[in-house]
Amino acid sequence: MSRVDAQQRRTAVWMVSPALVIMFLVAAVPIGYAIWLSLNVYSVRRAGLSHFVGLTNYWNALVSEQWWRAFGQTFLFAFTSVALEVVIGVAMALLLNVAFRGRDLLRSVLLVPYAVLTVVSAITWQAMFESNLGLVTGLLRALGLPGGEQVWLAEPGYAMAVIIAADVWKTAPFVALLVLAGLQVIPGDVYEAADLDGASRLQTFWRVTLPLLRPAIALAAIFRLLDALRIFDLPFVLTKGSNGTETMSMIAYQELREQRLIGQGSALSILTFITVMAVSLVYIRFAGGNIRDVAEEKS
Repeated sequence: MSRVDAQQRRTAVWMVSPALVIMFLVAAVPIGYAIWLSLNVYSVRRAGLSHFVGLTNYWNALVSEQWWRAFGQTFLFAFTSVALEVVIGVAMALLLNVAFRGRDLLRSVLLVPYAVLTVVSAITWQAMFESNLGLVTGLLRALGLPGGEQVWLAEPGYAMAVIIAADVWKTAPFVALLVLAGLQVIPGDVYEAADLDGASRLQTFWRVTLPLLRPAIALAAIFRLLDALRIFDLPFVLTKGSNGTETMSMIAYQELREQRLIGQGSALSILTFITVMAVSLVYIRFAGGNIRDVAEEKS
């Protein structure tokens, strides 16, 4: 390594050091404190009750039916919603990439749901599925379709369907935005070559557009998957976790805030964190090759 390269490396280290210190204080310190709390029985009500219990809180969580039920419901929500968001987001991006009058206005309109606060969108969807006055249930009754007399948010399956629909409505535009960015960088000459080869539009999509979009789709999917696995606000507002909609983050909240079991709640929070990290590592290992390839090309 030359002297100039070494000097540049030292300069780079000094420049990023403040950001690294801030990241450590903001992220590592709270996580470390949460791990310490999870190893204790900790009471905020009675002095002297707190004491070290090791991994007991983790064992209690892992042998409880509530944890595994929330675990399964969280993954059901995450994989279903992300799959729908990717399909709808790609379709939206393809539409927004076509040149037509009013395209910029349509782009702005389609991105509005992502800008809406999650709590606001949850309240809106709750009102839409009210059994008597809801817009959706009213339309279903008027058209004579199934579900018009259903109390959607009070029955298992139906409640999860509403939460998934609300999440897809809100975050599919985010996926569309990332995929649209990927579409913008595809060179036009590859489409010209496909035309010269006599490829149809469907063949061009499957053999040209989709392969070149895989890095953008992979990036959007991992962002959304990690976010969906931590879902809390939608089920909290819509159902309070009842009727088969309880998630890992919700049971951690209930233990921490409602039951005031700080140690047990911290253990559930750490288990949720470990689950999300494990999923991200598995995803990057087996499905993140496109992301790494793009990073290597740009480096």
